[in-house]
Amino acid sequence: MDARVAGIPDLDGTEEVAVVIDVMRAFTTAAWAFHLGATRIVLAADEDEALALKDRHPGWLALKDRAPARGFDLTNSPGLIRQADLSGRTVVQKTTAGTVGALAVADAELALCAGFVVAGATARALSASGAGSVTLVATGDGGRAEEDLACAAYLARLLAGDRADPAPHLHRAETSPAADDLRRGRRRGVHPDDVALCLEVDRFDFAMKVGREEGLTVLRPFPAR
Repeated sequence: MDARVAGIPDLDGTEEVAVVIDVMRAFTTAAWAFHLGATRIVLAADEDEALALKDRHPGWLALKDRAPARGFDLTNSPGLIRQADLSGRTVVQKTTAGTVGALAVADAELALCAGFVVAGATARALSASGAGSVTLVATGDGGRAEEDLACAAYLARLLAGDRADPAPHLHRAETSPAADDLRRGRRRGVHPDDVALCLEVDRFDFAMKVGREEGLTVLRPFPAR
């Protein structure tokens, strides 16, 4: 399968198959939410929309990145979300980069969201789809985030049929500016385990598919074949 890497500014709405990558931390957190029992994640365009959705749907939980804020129940941190009971819940997620990228490709024929924690399952789902090409969307830092580019490179190797060693790709992500910011506490709403959790390859055996449902953009776990 042919793969090209693009940043969010490079997208033009014609992408037929896309994988939106946010390693640190949107789609690592999303994968943990599904592991903890969440049934779906509704992606919001901004914080006001996230809170409005929560207000209209009692029982939904709102999640954002950076510092905790009034009205939000969860923080965009895999380490922090591990403590939540999400069984049967709908989570509304708004982050700086990951959700923006997912919203941009939600009308594609097949759109998946990924990080290292679901890399293998994502590659299997893409291969099973029969697609001839895929756009790998690196969301962080305008498409220049080293951790997202590392995950994209790893996925490209898997899609090419290689028995790829994840180690060099993980090292690239581990030494990225984003990882350094998290370790040094330069971001709010961080757990000390976040970087390590973001670098767990194939922690979960499902992909994550994004699409439109009743006027909402929804992310759901998607079985890898």
